[in-house]
Amino acid sequence: MQRVWYVAYGSNTATERLRCYLAGGRPAGGARTYPGARDRSMPLRSAAVQLPGLVYFATESPVWRGGLAFYDPDAAGTAWARAHLLTAEQFADVAAQEMYRAPGGDLDFGPLLAEGRTRLGPGRYETLVHPGDLEGVPLVTFTAPWRAADVPWTAPSAAYVRVLGGGLLEAGRWGADEVAGYLASRPGAAGRWTAAEVGRLLAEGAAG
Repeated sequence: MQRVWYVAYGSNTATERLRCYLAGGRPAGGARTYPGARDRSMPLRSAAVQLPGLVYFATESPVWRGGLAFYDPDAAGTAWARAHLLTAEQFADVAAQEMYRAPGGDLDFGPLLAEGRTRLGPGRYETLVHPGDLEGVPLVTFTAPWRAADVPWTAPSAAYVRVLGGGLLEAGRWGADEVAGYLASRPGAAGRWTAAEVGRLLAEGAAG
């Protein structure tokens, strides 16, 4: 297997954020510098995707100072995401950095593709998920080992919402009002952010 679609449903929906995982660096609004991948080239292309399941916000991010996005493939709903066409090696390096590990190792995709998911460890982004294929190429992502209903939900920070929403807008499938309504309705964001407030954050991000 030469390439996979890395399905980003959080901050890596945004091109400039993903660039830090591939080329190295610290993203605007972030508090962590990333070493980057062995292959520092950007995705061959990206595509908007919708997956069965739920995106929700939980735990506390030391980088963003608020809840992080997670994907529950078993929950009811539809998750909006952006798939980036990477090499299998690049995906392994992005996943390693999300797991607070050093990039440079390879992943065995066999168990993941056979079973639909596999756990590399107990951490919050150490469960790999294969929700399907796009154009004959596997869609792969990572999330927490728990279900959305099993953990307290946590409101995301303004900076995180702005980056995540900006990345969904970059995908070109959804308009600003749609993205604002979607994010404001996610568990963890609902009750803390209104669609109007998220819309203002997206407008600020576009202006900046």
